[in-house]
Amino acid sequence: MSATPGHAPASPPTSPPAAAAQLLARIRADRRAERWVPAFERDWAGVLEDSRHSYSLAPLYDVVREWQVRLDTAPAVDAFLDSGRDDSDFVALEDVLGPRR
Repeated sequence: MSATPGHAPASPPTSPPAAAAQLLARIRADRRAERWVPAFERDWAGVLEDSRHSYSLAPLYDVVREWQVRLDTAPAVDAFLDSGRDDSDFVALEDVLGPRR
């Protein structure tokens, strides 16, 4: 019997600085780059400073993940907006989730 796992180990996650650089390249290629690049840089600078004080990389990963989701869902949002659907009868998210704690 072997002590080796029966499957390949998961590759380690990309380091936050490398992931941020890759993400920034994607943001710069997006049509929203004029607005999104400064917003991403502001978010990144804020969590980078927080991480220096807390010694935690979690906020860096959170910003990368949030911006990846934003970029990945942008085409669906564009398609919805371009469809001309009426979204005036929406329900505010705060009404569904309740007040933030």
